[in-house]
Amino acid sequence: MSIDPKTLRQAQRIMLEMLVEFDALCREYGLKYWLDSGTLLGAVRHQGFIPWDDDIDLSMPVEDYEKFQSIAKEALSSDIFFQTKQTDKAFLFDYIKLRSNKASIVEFHEKGREVNYHQGVFIDIFPMRTLPDTSFHHNYYRDIFKLIRATSAVSLHTPKGHDLPQSRKRLVESLSLMHEGWENKNNKVVYGGEMPDVAAWFDQNKIFPLKKMAFEGMEFPVPHDPDHYLENIYSFDYMQLPPPEKRIIHAHEVIIHP
Repeated sequence: MSIDPKTLRQAQRIMLEMLVEFDALCREYGLKYWLDSGTLLGAVRHQGFIPWDDDIDLSMPVEDYEKFQSIAKEALSSDIFFQTKQTDKAFLFDYIKLRSNKASIVEFHEKGREVNYHQGVFIDIFPMRTLPDTSFHHNYYRDIFKLIRATSAVSLHTPKGHDLPQSRKRLVESLSLMHEGWENKNNKVVYGGEMPDVAAWFDQNKIFPLKKMAFEGMEFPVPHDPDHYLENIYSFDYMQLPPPEKRIIHAHEVIIHP
């Protein structure tokens, strides 16, 4: 099913509204976050959404991520559903999603499957940790992510995954024990295992201090050196538009609620 570009644009505007609300809460409570993945690429290359993108990706230091979880249910407006395994028992993933109550999305990996969790268009929020810059930690991080992916529910990037939550929980906990905090600027910044899709390794001084970048006519926090960040995520020349056949929407269907 192809999605009408006007419908996708409506969904992007709804997600932008969620981002504006989230940004205001982070400023109110002194929480750090930054645009990540395709959203960061959109800011750098398009000054807004990648035209065919259907979600927003954000990252937070794990300490701020945990603080946000403690305030989210009470602080978010009724337009947003705060989705975790605790708030949505059928939800299969370990990281946070903010789901809109104004529009729904059926992703390709959900097509034809019975889905019982909230399917609003969403913002993904990923917790970030630090690891020492050693070959041991590089190898550990690479190997544990293979295991985390193998025990994670099927998604866009884990097509061969199996939902083994208890095994995955222990793997993620072992990675979290490696987190050294933010004092040692030589430590590398990494994605926590809660989000299995992407494993990457960033220089801490290329992320902080955060700066602002234009996105959809507004400004939001981004890593201090966005190119360093994107080079560590993508193996291709991310500033070049992909050919039309590779401009792929993740969604099978997007529905705007009346």
